[in-house]
Amino acid sequence: MNSRSDDESLAMRAAAVAAELKAHGRVLALAESCTGGWIAKVCTDLAGSSAWFERGLVTYSNRAKSEELGVRAASIQRYGAVSEIVAAEMARGARNAAHADFAVAVTGIAGPEGGSPDKPVGTVCFGWVGPEDEPETETCLFSGDRDEVRRETVAHALDGLLTRI
Repeated sequence: MNSRSDDESLAMRAAAVAAELKAHGRVLALAESCTGGWIAKVCTDLAGSSAWFERGLVTYSNRAKSEELGVRAASIQRYGAVSEIVAAEMARGARNAAHADFAVAVTGIAGPEGGSPDKPVGTVCFGWVGPEDEPETETCLFSGDRDEVRRETVAHALDGLLTRI
């Protein structure tokens, strides 16, 4: 795929999320690490996003995850910043901070460096939380360069949200 068709694909996903959130009168918040605000950008590229998009927090450092989202330092120390536990805490923290109905969190290793045998480059943990308060999590291993890993992360985050609204 070329970059333009990839961007259009992400825009279509965001539009589908927007339609569902608006139809249900719901509001979204985001907590992003490895995507650096890319999910928020795709969402706010849509005209009228202020009706359903509350805020996006880029919490790249461990300190930011703790300070902005309430992620427990013990969770980061025990499981690592790239873990489903931390993704769940990020999602819950974003939802609570924004008083939103839904939140999505992503934390991962986009590369090209930073991976380990247990968590190779391309490992991304997702957290989705809705009004019911129990986050759902998933870990994916994406391939490709840094940009491709991040693009796949954005797509998967939006797809996962769409199935949970």
